Amino acid sequence: MNGLQSKTIMMLGSGELGKEVVLEAQRLGVKTIAVDRYENAPAMQVAHSSHVINMLDGTALRALIEQEKPDYIIPEIEAIATETLIELEKEGFNVVPTAKATNLTMDREGIRRLASETLGLPTAKYEFANTLEELEEAVQKIGTPCVIKPIMSSSGKGQSVCRSFDDVALSWNAAMEGGRAKKTRVIVEEFITFESEITLLTVRSVSGTSYCAPIGHIQQDGDYIESWQPHNMTDIHIAEAEEIAKKITDALGGYGLFGVELFITKDGIYFSEVSPRPHDTGMVTMVTQDLSEFAIHIRAILGYPIPAIRLLSPGASRTIKAWEEQSSYEINGVEKALETPDTQVRAFGKPETKVGRRMAVVLNAAESVEKARKQAEQAASVISVKYN
Repeated sequence: MNGLQSKTIMMLGSGELGKEVVLEAQRLGVKTIAVDRYENAPAMQVAHSSHVINMLDGTALRALIEQEKPDYIIPEIEAIATETLIELEKEGFNVVPTAKATNLTMDREGIRRLASETLGLPTAKYEFANTLEELEEAVQKIGTPCVIKPIMSSSGKGQSVCRSFDDVALSWNAAMEGGRAKKTRVIVEEFITFESEITLLTVRSVSGTSYCAPIGHIQQDGDYIESWQPHNMTDIHIAEAEEIAKKITDALGGYGLFGVELFITKDGIYFSEVSPRPHDTGMVTMVTQDLSEFAIHIRAILGYPIPAIRLLSPGASRTIKAWEEQSSYEINGVEKALETPDTQVRAFGKPETKVGRRMAVVLNAAESVEKARKQAEQAASVISVKYN
């Protein structure tokens, strides 16, 4: 194998987003290795090879990377031994976008301090706590309602809105159950009254920094249930959002796609979070753009030019979730859902269901966001997860 075909990527985390990254890499002739903590994860089903390891075990992670010697290491989740990635990067391995970015965004504390204290970006007021007693003090400082989250989690796990001082213990317990990597530290955030929340997919590549059209989304318990593109914004707000996104992604560095989450309020734009990888709300780009967020990510990583990102159609996505824990299930109603015009369904092929786990997504393109949202909702309403 010569030239591009000799390149290898290793996905650390092999969920539905990693699966799409793997497919886009293979379209460009790249060899793919999928890694996760459980067997038969979605990206493993399409990668050239796969491994099951505990990615929080730095020794196991180092041994695997030294064995495979990938050209690019692509973290897809937060729960990884990032200190090991920093060491490996110093030794010459290429971590996407950078090991520093992966480490800083692994927990909410690193990225929030960078955004607010170093870069001076507008954010909600915040405090950190390591114990229930510290959390009680932090809530008194911030006031209620406030949002309490584990410093490391994904898809909203462990996140809650603390509406009164009586709820503090409940929020603490929720954070302890939902957090990853046995961390007991939480962040307490001022409750921001926002008009909408968006994801601004921001790309750093050889062509410079570019942006996808803003993606609006609705979350429930911190996890997205619906997204749409483009989100209606004023030119002033778009410029403000792009300025914030450029500052945070410049500080993180490297090439790749970043999901920058922002609140739009009557007072302006607030920074919320950033992921140095494709974003779940960005799955809508599979039907709206000439290049999906996954295709863009791979192009940027490989050092290929991205001269333009075109929005071809308004569109929307709706998630399909499971509400039981089972190792045998079926996704029913796809045939009926596809009767809705301009609809696509992506079933992720996860080996088992869990309560609240995302199992599929419905995508719809239409002449307006309103129509796409309505059609995506209609198609999603006839799909169900059946437990065997």
